[in-house]
Amino acid sequence: MSNATDSVPALPPSLDLPPHLSAQKYFFVCTLTVAAWDTLVLSPRSYRLFRSKEWPLLKIAYHFLRLFMPIEFTIVGVAFFDTSFTLDSCNKFFLFEPICTAILLAVCSLVHVVRIHAIYEKSRAVLTPMAVLLGVQVVVTAICCGFFRTTPVEEGQGCIASPKHNWVGIYWVSATLLYTASFLLALNRSLRSLQVKHISYWKLMLRDGLNLYGAIWIVNMVNMLFWFIITPTGPEDPIRTIVTSMAAVLTTSMTLRIILSVRGSLAKGGSFAVSSANTHSHPSTHVISAQRSAGGPVLSLQQPQQGTYNVPLGPDGKTHEWDDKASDAIVEGKGDDVYAVDSSIATDDGPKGVKITIDTETDYGRK
Repeated sequence: MSNATDSVPALPPSLDLPPHLSAQKYFFVCTLTVAAWDTLVLSPRSYRLFRSKEWPLLKIAYHFLRLFMPIEFTIVGVAFFDTSFTLDSCNKFFLFEPICTAILLAVCSLVHVVRIHAIYEKSRAVLTPMAVLLGVQVVVTAICCGFFRTTPVEEGQGCIASPKHNWVGIYWVSATLLYTASFLLALNRSLRSLQVKHISYWKLMLRDGLNLYGAIWIVNMVNMLFWFIITPTGPEDPIRTIVTSMAAVLTTSMTLRIILSVRGSLAKGGSFAVSSANTHSHPSTHVISAQRSAGGPVLSLQQPQQGTYNVPLGPDGKTHEWDDKASDAIVEGKGDDVYAVDSSIATDDGPKGVKITIDTETDYGRK
């Protein structure tokens, strides 16, 4: 038995992987699958967006993210799985992923800032804190890129960038803070719109893309748990960075869908589904009265806080043909005379709505 055991050849380092490194390789395969599938699924919509005439900021960011994300992780995947990738090559390459991911997150965050600013109708009170969070994120991620190192694994097991210190996790804290603010502001705007038009929460989520903002927040929070709660077994353990690639891919994927969910033009961040101008609308008032009138039935049109316009309906009064070319004119009755009222009277600034009163006389004793 001992001779049979000794005759079994040892596995090469590329296959003899520690548990956490093996899990990271499997998880990275899932990341590449998501990136490839997302690129394929969005191709028709990307083509239609590309053919549109305008080139606002959101459109430029969309096509940049759609190309930059799969290119970055294809290159990272080659360095991760290529068994001929030497340690010397890794020492020159390992900063590629942190730097490119920082660029990717910065563009995604810029999209969030522009979009949130747009749905709050260009409010400076919203733009200022979001812009500050974006600036902090860019500065923090740029500084943190200088504090990564290569994971000391055996040659042939892949090239992986790991943080030198625990505090380097603020690289992802800065981005997560912005996505948290973006999610909360989008949620607040959607809930406020229910005062104008009440719909179910499920339809509200799909209409305003709250599921997209929520997915970005969740994946970044999970990534934070791996960075600050899970403890690696040693310097060769890459457990902290196991979710970073998936977090970057999903953040980019959901951000692309946020851009595609914008209604109408992408100029200036697009518009919101419900305009706040509708919050002060005045509904029409219809009043039917059964007052007796000696002159026959009378149709009374009344606009709140303005004059009442009476149109005789009975056969006893003077009859006038309705002029289709001047359909916006209103007929005002004063005594036995009827005068045309210019439409400018009815279009004065003031509360909207029309009050309709119908005065009729009914003889119930007549057969």
